[in-house]
Amino acid sequence: MNNSKTALLVDSGCDVGKEFATEYDIRILGLKVVYGMEVYSDGIDIDPMTVYERFPGEIPTTSTPNVMEIRDLLDKIKEDGYENVIAVCISSKLSGTYNTVKSVLEEYDGLNGYALDTKNISTGSGLLAMWAAVQLKNGMSYEELVEKLPAKVPDSRVFFYMDTLDYLKAGGRIGNVTGFIGKALDLKPVITCNSEGIYNTVTMLRGRKNSVKRLVNIVEKQVGDDADKWISIMNGKAADKVPEVEAQLSEKFSKMKIVERKQIVASLAVHTGPGLVGIGVLKL
Repeated sequence: MNNSKTALLVDSGCDVGKEFATEYDIRILGLKVVYGMEVYSDGIDIDPMTVYERFPGEIPTTSTPNVMEIRDLLDKIKEDGYENVIAVCISSKLSGTYNTVKSVLEEYDGLNGYALDTKNISTGSGLLAMWAAVQLKNGMSYEELVEKLPAKVPDSRVFFYMDTLDYLKAGGRIGNVTGFIGKALDLKPVITCNSEGIYNTVTMLRGRKNSVKRLVNIVEKQVGDDADKWISIMNGKAADKVPEVEAQLSEKFSKMKIVERKQIVASLAVHTGPGLVGIGVLKL
């Protein structure tokens, strides 16, 4: 436990790796993956490969954890001796989780609570939670971290492309992303979250050749190399692309530390399908 007795809670959509979460005692609230009457908790009783295996015939939906699950997790945090809790959640424009968690925290007795709307998704949210965990370990107080976190939100970005937009459209998460796929031209968008936390297209990639290189070039153009940064490499059933991504990043960024390499979680796989390659960047 850190000196400020502050627990960190993230929803599973933040894509914080299990090893990091264990080391820093980050509590993970599982989003729900729903196949009709079958309801699974992300990362507990369903993994992303199961989702991919059931595509394309079965496309599930996702939902937020219920109030009782959130309260039970807060009860456990309090029992473990924590006095404060900071909840880091994916964009409120992409999920109802932030609003639900915030509401429960406001009514919960026995813990000082704060919920952060990261206005982001996957590792774009998770990097903020990881940064917060390190600050707590280094002695930052709950009050100071609550003050600093909102200003840190714009420093975290995620950029990704996928083989098809079909799953994003099926889940109603299309946002400002172009609503068609030029299959004949093999067009695919590079997607990020804008300042409001809505999916937005940065550019379109044509063809598969050099897609990783072009993605890294876009990241470099968007975030620059003028500051130290943490980088995470994400994939959706595209682990074979990770070494190439890492090699390309090493050529472009001199002030980086790769802090995560992982497959995205099941709840995010639902909306993106196989073939996703993503890069998260947090300016320090």
